[in-house]
This record gives sequence, structure tokens and C-alpha cells, in this order.
Amino acid sequence: MKLRTVVVLAGMSMLIPSMPAQTKHYTPPKTPWGDPDIEGIWPGNMGVPMQRPVSMGDRTTLTDTEYARRVEQAQKQAASDNEERAPKDARVGIGPPAYWTERGTPTRQASLIIDPPDGRIPPLTPEAQKRRKEARGGKGDPAEWAGHADSWEDLNLYYRCITRGVTGSIIPVVYNNGNQILQTPGYVVIRNEMIHEARVIPLDGKPHVGEAIREYMGDSRGHWEGNTLVIETTNFTDKTSIGSNGVGYNGEGGRHTAALRLVERLTRVNEDTLNYQVTIDDPETWTKPWTLLIPLKRDSKYEFAEYACHEGNYAMKDILEGARAEEGKKTAP
Repeated sequence: MKLRTVVVLAGMSMLIPSMPAQTKHYTPPKTPWGDPDIEGIWPGNMGVPMQRPVSMGDRTTLTDTEYARRVEQAQKQAASDNEERAPKDARVGIGPPAYWTERGTPTRQASLIIDPPDGRIPPLTPEAQKRRKEARGGKGDPAEWAGHADSWEDLNLYYRCITRGVTGSIIPVVYNNGNQILQTPGYVVIRNEMIHEARVIPLDGKPHVGEAIREYMGDSRGHWEGNTLVIETTNFTDKTSIGSNGVGYNGEGGRHTAALRLVERLTRVNEDTLNYQVTIDDPETWTKPWTLLIPLKRDSKYEFAEYACHEGNYAMKDILEGARAEEGKKTAP
């Protein structure tokens, strides 16, 4: 039987699937000032898709056969990645060698989305459908790469080395999946390796900043509910997105509005596992809220790499120069 919990937040109620049952009750250690200790480095794991295959319905975990197939696919991918190490392979691409890619470890979790029950992103509202169709004079939402390069504004914020947004900074991708949590009395800091984000989250119960202040990463306020850190984030701009790398490829999320409200729940469920759960609520974009669950595994040996995106962002210049060259070909006599 699937247990579900009704969560009431600021007058809004929603059904959220309960955390997977633990085989043994776990009480996390405490900080010197008495808060649950969730400090450490908790990298993300790339081994679970965002959305669940439609054929799986409401099943949240893989069968033995499905899991074996996922493991087999991962092994084949690893073998293919390692083939590029061979001296005989002289293939050249625009990205790094495939063997640099972090593929993750297969798990039985069917999808990162745990609510709605089918593990799928809810439909867009009619207003959001119209907004995406009409964005930038009909060229489309820059959050979803559409091949346009008329100006730097045609490239999304990730391409421009600005931000991946809150969820995009946590959702595992092909590299730089480090997450670090630091705690002090009255504050929690969440640091992401990709685009060197750092959120300083007060726990003092003070209200959010005024409506006039809008930020890419929003304004976060946290509090403890038992052993769970609950973070509410509001005051977003309408320039960031939900999805891998903070963009919406293949319909996985996409651009939200300034009405976005995130509720994150961080619970340490054993010595080396931190469950990260986030509910995405933007009534101007999706027809109902939706929730992701990302189990993060502690790795004290993980080291953050420098993210020198701005210093080496030749892609921006090259993309725009390429577009101008193509235009020149079309206008040449």
C-alpha cells in the first residue's frame, strides 16, 4: 500500500507521497547547538530519469527485470564511453570525451518525479502554452534551445554561465554534481558545484523580502520540522527554469513565472543518505504542483572542481559568430 501525506503550506494543501519506509528508524546526530546534523558533501546520482515511462503507471520502483535492464544499459554505456580511450579512436566532437561523463549508478527508483502518482510533469496551463508559443515574437522560449542565435538573449541562462536555478543546481546531470551543506547557528548554506551557486538560508523565522525584490535563486527561508529541514523559496524572476541544467529540454520542466514557489524538504534517513524532496508550485505555468525526490549519497572524498565558465565561455562567441556567417552566406550574391 502506498502511504500518502496531506501537507498544508500557507493555506495550500497537497498530497505528497510519503518517504520510502526505512528498514530501521534512524535518528541523525546533532550539531553542538542542537539542530539535526546534515552537514557534508552530498553529490547527486545521474542514474534515475526525471519522468517515468507512461507504461509503468503509478509504480514507483522497478521490477527485477526492469532493474536488470537498467543495469545492462549502464554497463553498455560505460563500455562505449571507455572505447574513446583507445588510441585508434580519433573521433573529435564539440564536447568533452565521453569517458569524462558522470552516468551515475542505476537504482530501482522509477523516476525523480514522485507526485503526481504517474511520475509525469503536469500539463501546462493554457496561459503557459500561449506564453511559450508567443515568446520572443514567436521564436520560442530561450529556456529550450531552438537553434536561434540572433543575439545573446537567444541563449538560455545556463549557456550564458549565469545560473541553473534552484532545482537545476540540484538535479543530477553529466558532470559537476557536487552539493555541500554547511551549518551554523541560525543558518544553513547549500553550495552547488555547477556554476558555483551558494544559498545562505536563515532559520530565524523572519518573513520573505518584499515583493519588489526578485532573484534568479529566489529568497529562501528555512525551519526544522523534527529531523527535516523545510525550505520555502519565493521572490523568483521569470527568467529561470525547472529541469536538468535549469532548462527544459524534451519538455522536462521549462520556464516558470515569477509566481513560482518551491518547498524543499531535506531529511537524513541514514548515515550516508540525505533525501532531497522539492515541490514545485507555479499555478501560472502548471495545472498542479509536482514533486521530485532525489536521494543524495554522502561522499567525503568528493572534491569540487573550479567552474570557470565565464572565463572560458567561447561557445557564446562562436555560436553568435557562426550565426552571422550563416546569414552572410544567405545574403551573398
